[in-house]
Amino acid sequence: MHDEILLDVKNLSKSFILSRSLGDVINGRHPQVDAVNDINFTLKRGETIGVVGESGCGKTTLGRMLLKLIEPTSGSIDFGGEDISTLDRTDELAFRRRAQLVFQNPFDALNPHFTIRRSIYEPLVNTQVPEEQHDQLVADALVRVQMDRMLHLLDSYPHQLSGGQLQRVVLARALVLKPDFIVADEPVSMLDVSVRAGILNVLREVRDTMGLAAVFISHDLALVRYVCERTITMYMGSVVEDGPTKDVINRPLHPYTRALVQAVPVPNVIQSHEPLALTGNLPDARNPPPGCRFSDRCPLAEDICRQSRPPLRTVEQNRRVACFKVPEMTAGTA
Repeated sequence: MHDEILLDVKNLSKSFILSRSLGDVINGRHPQVDAVNDINFTLKRGETIGVVGESGCGKTTLGRMLLKLIEPTSGSIDFGGEDISTLDRTDELAFRRRAQLVFQNPFDALNPHFTIRRSIYEPLVNTQVPEEQHDQLVADALVRVQMDRMLHLLDSYPHQLSGGQLQRVVLARALVLKPDFIVADEPVSMLDVSVRAGILNVLREVRDTMGLAAVFISHDLALVRYVCERTITMYMGSVVEDGPTKDVINRPLHPYTRALVQAVPVPNVIQSHEPLALTGNLPDARNPPPGCRFSDRCPLAEDICRQSRPPLRTVEQNRRVACFKVPEMTAGTA
């Protein structure tokens, strides 16, 4: 892994304005949902960061902002030293060649009327890459996703391939322009368990051979542990824990991360805490609880948790957590 910072995210937030009811109009209210709230992190070349949390916690919204598919409400995203919100048309096209998305559902990601060959070639259209280089770029991408022995499938259509084969095609299409950065949004959640390992191995290999930086979005900590060097835990749009993946999973500091680890058993991880049972579901994002957003589900919550919102602070080397109870928990496990 390189030391060069490729992506620098500062105070990133995204709010969505909701439709107004008659009561909202009468009372002059403008309801909104804070999907992502004041997120800060950096990503180095060749590094993979996992973003974990339940559905609805803001992971996908974050990923799409990183790719300039959604504009943030506030904050900035620097890519290669440039704020992507200030890019002109030419520079934005160059950015889109360097930053790619790997979709969750390979069955929906490909045009059913295109052959596999055309789908992989499609990103090369309207680029400055000379046409005589297209065949070699496609061949290189097929080798990277281990499809070079499946060339007979190139003239097939998506419905003729299995889910695992389609996801390799989606990966090949994302890699054909040799990007610097990808966002992989639950890239194996739609696949059979039997084929997931193959796709994850491809992701690890392209990271190591291409120096590719990646944000890997998942709800499965076992997958994150296998692929990612660092892990960010999100809850209701905010980062509640951030640190090296091994530390976050082996010794989670935030109660929510602890609950996630216990809910999805991770191989070879010895639980260092008593089981932590959560109650209820994610609160209504239109009316979040005061204080800590996790307080109404946390069995460790006290009055201060319900009154004040804990800041995200550094508690150990390379680790950040937003929890008033962390000093007590770390003292108990030292």
